[in-house]
Amino acid sequence: MTLPGPTEVASPPAPVEPAALPAPLRALLEAMLPAAWLVEPTRLLVVAANPAAGALFGCSAAELAGQSMRTLAAAPEDLIFWDELAAGRGGHELLSDTLVRRFDGGTAAVTRRIAPVQTDGGRLYLVSLHDRTEQLRTERALETTTAELAATLESTADGLLVTDLAGRIRHCNHRFAELWGIPEDLLLRRDDDAVMDWMRRSVVDPGPYMRRITAIEEATMMHASDQIVLHSGTVLERITRPQCTGGRPIGRVYSFRDITERIAAHKRIEQLSHNDLLTGLPNRALLADRIERALAQTQRDGTPFALLLLNLDRFKHINDTLGHGVADRVLVEVAERLQACVRQIDTIARLGGDEFVLLAQRSDAAGAEAAARRVMEALQRPFTLDGLKFTVTGSVGIALHPTDGAGTDQLLGHADAAMREVKQSGRNAYRFGSPHAAVPESLLRTRMRLDHAMRQALAQQRFRLHYQPQVDLRSGAVLGAEALIRWRDPELGEVAPGAFIPVAEESGFIVAIGDWVLRQAVAQAALWHARGRSLRVSVNVSALQFRQPGFVDGVAATLRAAALPAQWLELELTESILLQDAEDTLARLHALARLGVHLAVDDFGTGYSSLGYLKRLPIGRLKIDRAFVKDLPDDAADAGIVSAIIDLGRALQLQVIAEGVETEAQRNFLRQAGCDEYQGYLYSPALDVRSFESLLAGQAETTPRVVPLRRHPGRVGYDGAS
Repeated sequence: MTLPGPTEVASPPAPVEPAALPAPLRALLEAMLPAAWLVEPTRLLVVAANPAAGALFGCSAAELAGQSMRTLAAAPEDLIFWDELAAGRGGHELLSDTLVRRFDGGTAAVTRRIAPVQTDGGRLYLVSLHDRTEQLRTERALETTTAELAATLESTADGLLVTDLAGRIRHCNHRFAELWGIPEDLLLRRDDDAVMDWMRRSVVDPGPYMRRITAIEEATMMHASDQIVLHSGTVLERITRPQCTGGRPIGRVYSFRDITERIAAHKRIEQLSHNDLLTGLPNRALLADRIERALAQTQRDGTPFALLLLNLDRFKHINDTLGHGVADRVLVEVAERLQACVRQIDTIARLGGDEFVLLAQRSDAAGAEAAARRVMEALQRPFTLDGLKFTVTGSVGIALHPTDGAGTDQLLGHADAAMREVKQSGRNAYRFGSPHAAVPESLLRTRMRLDHAMRQALAQQRFRLHYQPQVDLRSGAVLGAEALIRWRDPELGEVAPGAFIPVAEESGFIVAIGDWVLRQAVAQAALWHARGRSLRVSVNVSALQFRQPGFVDGVAATLRAAALPAQWLELELTESILLQDAEDTLARLHALARLGVHLAVDDFGTGYSSLGYLKRLPIGRLKIDRAFVKDLPDDAADAGIVSAIIDLGRALQLQVIAEGVETEAQRNFLRQAGCDEYQGYLYSPALDVRSFESLLAGQAETTPRVVPLRRHPGRVGYDGAS
């Protein structure tokens, strides 16, 4: 048999009876996978059909034989085709989508092909059909999904723009047009070049904007985020990611968000940052706030503190001899030396001129005296400016709370009086405002005993680590844990971190303790990681430990020894560390970041940070100090500060965690404010390893988010009051 071409004209066919159907043709029909039958063109009757055709029509193949095509066809164009064929016209092939009528009265959508077949007994027409029912159902479902997706894109608060790899616009929502002020008629014209040109002309600085667009389009897999300022004054945050299908890029998705108010809020925060313009130190206003907080802390738990007032000796002589420029440089270097010699919990402020104040937290008479000695030693080193070497000395007056006063003015007054007495007595010394100059022998013996016991405890492995969960505020999942040191001595009993850590910092033993904490915490994190529970473990770092020459190499070696991926270690640093030797600090932080270690700012808000300097650091997380959390949400000032810190974190693209969360009200406020994580007694205190693991046993396994962190010098895991 042969299949004539579409233009071939055959002689009028003779009727073919089913019984006369050649066996090869019948075998071919039976072997065909799609539904098929043969039609006798004169009477338009089905001569034979295969089982697939019977299944399509809801009958047997035998029942289809003898059926009229006028009955089976359900589309007008099919009826016309068969009528013309019966009248001796047509005879060509036909391929199209159509409908056929099933035996149950329903219809089926098919792709149908009709072709003539020449047999010895005459011409027949072979009809093959592909059932399109499932295809149409899938297409309708896809249309529904597409419509729902479009509705979702329109409901988002972000402006969305989707382009192909050539930069042609494939989709945008109304919010996009609203943010850019694009007229509706311009979008309806579907003129991509006109839309792109409108965007270019809308930005304040089109040159860098276009260079950035070009760079993004050339790097098809680039993820980018930046800010765009429009002539209207609107500031847009633009985030762009590649759009991929099957692992291959097919275009790019841009999202735009209006952050004008957020930027304005951050500028207000910057303006409200009470800092000295010359030295960058806190000024009188911020010092007063810190003192008020110290007073409040003392009222709560009786923690003492001291104020040290430093006045440089004969500074007027430097001004008159070397000029104001050199004098200002001296003040800056004095500020740097003072910052380097104080503890991370202390505050150095400049009151004006050549007068500085040190707020020594958690310091009694002995602690204040130790601080004064460090200040005097910092000034002893010669100053070298413009090739000239000279010496600067200072007179220090000390006031203790509560002995020397109950408020800021009284304490500063006593410290000032003591400083003037030093001036009158010859300068270059320190003096207490009250007769506390001599540290009681009993206190010295206690400190010596504690220092010795600490060293024995480390050698005899009496220190231990507890872990406080760090919890996602949205999902409630435990994402990490802060490692906190604990010590129980056979003779002294349970020794609070607040009692032995200051002694360790003063003696320098804090470096050895800090290294031990780091090794233990990393080893524990590696053990959890090997068991399939990857938790980010946070370790506090002391200022003295951070300044050690081999600190970065030590961290790297510790990670290698434990085989822990660096992404699961977070180092918490306090603000004071960041301000000491800024360039060296920046280099160390970037070296840690290159290792893959996360960095966080601990007790954020209690120190001083220049936002311009802050954004240069590879920090990934800010940690809100518990002092701001304690009175939430009732204290309006604390609520404002916490909200501002969270907004600042968003602006710098940092994660934010709050510590010291003890009530549901505090947690709810933080969640609503946009804080990412929290820790505190509301969820759990710091626990030993077994108790910590038991706490997690009931929680479904989750994959913690790894947060890129960026800053802060801090403690070594000994802040145990979260």
